[in-house]
Amino acid sequence: MSKAAELANLIGNINAGGGGVGRNLIINGNMVCSQRGTSFSNVTSSRFCLDRFSVDVGGGGAFNVTQDSSAPEGFDKSLKLEVNTADSSIATSDAYRVTQAVEGQNTAQIELGTSTAKAMALSFYVKSSVTGTYGVGLANNAETENFVAEYTISSANTWEKKTINIPVRTSGTWLTDNTVGIAVRWDLGSGTNYNGTAGQWQTTSSKVYRTSSCVNLIATGSATWFITGVQLEVGQNPTSFEHEPFERTLRKCQRYFARISGYDDTSRVIGYGHCRTSSIFRVYCDVPVMMRASGSLKENDTSQTYRANHNNGNENNDNSTPTFDNGGHPKMSLSVGGFSGLDSSDNGVIKIEGSGNWLALEAEI
Repeated sequence: MSKAAELANLIGNINAGGGGVGRNLIINGNMVCSQRGTSFSNVTSSRFCLDRFSVDVGGGGAFNVTQDSSAPEGFDKSLKLEVNTADSSIATSDAYRVTQAVEGQNTAQIELGTSTAKAMALSFYVKSSVTGTYGVGLANNAETENFVAEYTISSANTWEKKTINIPVRTSGTWLTDNTVGIAVRWDLGSGTNYNGTAGQWQTTSSKVYRTSSCVNLIATGSATWFITGVQLEVGQNPTSFEHEPFERTLRKCQRYFARISGYDDTSRVIGYGHCRTSSIFRVYCDVPVMMRASGSLKENDTSQTYRANHNNGNENNDNSTPTFDNGGHPKMSLSVGGFSGLDSSDNGVIKIEGSGNWLALEAEI
């Protein structure tokens, strides 16, 4: 696209109520943030891998998921799925997809479900070892208002940019709070229960995000599918991907998942605190941003060990999981149990033992 055409599209979107800085409703669309890790083997159920993107598996198949260095020009990272266990007998309710749920407070500007609703544009770069027709869908929180689109991968293992125009939707109930405003789902071989009609909005009893013409990536062993440069914006004209500083993307991601411990093996301290009882240490932790909701504690390894480095010595606990006491942004307190022989005068730090382990606060939608 020429610079003149790009500028015309941007101006058109601004006139339609979108455009400008912050126009991309997708968080981490260039796949640069991956706080949970960069490689996830044998994913057999729904889980978040790269930040804000959920890989949903509901069947006999499995994926290997990675943050990959293969990317189109202008990008550095992508989300890669490789079929680990193929499923060639897909049941009607089986689900294989990638999802990002966009918070309602961020989609309020679209005014979905009203007479002043605005059009949207979805764009992304994709490549796969399996060519053919694929499906992507948008839905409201109740999954009763659905838009389904088809896109075609024409050449195997070649980056292709896809753009999808999404017409206005003046009906239905669309939430504008801190729950799901819009969910975007990319199909990778789900069952027929998720089939809809391409190119139009439809009211259904449950979500649809593919058509009967779509290929089933999950049916081919070792098949690969990559995506990056994902952008959802107000207006009927897809514009170039909105790059932003890494720290801004990270802070957006931390609203939904925030590591409490450090990001490398030399800084796994989770906080400073004091002894509560002979077996429990209370620790005070930094919460980097105001999170979407109060959230819950998540560990990289539920059997990981916590070490108290205090003024009277050092000791490890018995792998007990920390529990939330109170607080939020910018500080919260945790209780870390499983120690023995602590003294009321003990003060110090709690750190996580073991390479690659972490503790986080999660408030995903």
